[in-house]
Amino acid sequence: MTTAPTVRYERLGPVATVTMNRPEYRNAQNSAMTYALDDAFYEASADDAVKVVVLAGAGDHFSAGHDIGTPERDAHVPFARRAGMWWDHTDKEGAEQRFARESEVYLGMCRRWRELPKPVIASVQGACVAGGLMLAWVCDVIVASEDAFFADPVVLMGIPGVEYFAHPWVMPPRIAKEFLFTGDRMGARRAYEIGMVNHLVPREELAAQTRELAERIARMPRMGLALAKRAVNQAEDLQGLHAGLDAVFGLHHLAHAHNAETSADPLRGMDARAMKEA
Repeated sequence: MTTAPTVRYERLGPVATVTMNRPEYRNAQNSAMTYALDDAFYEASADDAVKVVVLAGAGDHFSAGHDIGTPERDAHVPFARRAGMWWDHTDKEGAEQRFARESEVYLGMCRRWRELPKPVIASVQGACVAGGLMLAWVCDVIVASEDAFFADPVVLMGIPGVEYFAHPWVMPPRIAKEFLFTGDRMGARRAYEIGMVNHLVPREELAAQTRELAERIARMPRMGLALAKRAVNQAEDLQGLHAGLDAVFGLHHLAHAHNAETSADPLRGMDARAMKEA
């Protein structure tokens, strides 16, 4: 086992488990966690002994989303670019700063991880909110505990949705609209009914059943799995996913710029507490 400050990585047989490890903050994703996740996924991809990857969250929740208010929020800290060619954001201002950073750590990283040529299973319990959705959605299979819930409440910020805007591909368009318009939580049962979740299991069985599925998949040929994953991803892109992500990413940043001009800040004055109260 190797351990990063915010992510744990463990391989047992053919299955690598990547665990977000900020349980005191409901696994809110700061940049340090994002790059630690990238390290872990890259390690799993490069290791021939790994056939399947599991993404999990330590503690009671999978992930409450992007870090918008913990003491370890590090949006101002530079990191070496990996997911794109945009320049460092830390010495820039305004829309240039935000677009450069989010092109890398949000949209760019999610696209990078979606292309990992091994099956990735999300093991979801508790909150899977906003940025947490993005992490679950780049996985190939989602196993959720009965107490899991999903939400994208960022319309409260005047923003059309999270940066990796896969909503109309992971759920029917009218369901996606209601999901965004209300910001309401979608329970695991409903997520299973609409096909966003593959398996619904009791909380106490989540890890074991995820593991069982991972080991079953791991018995398939590595090249066959890689090609099957690529085939389905390509089909999604032909249905407009790749272009749709680019288009909505632009709308997302238009919303940030509008907020900066008309309100307290690009987040419309909303922090984690204000979002929860709303």
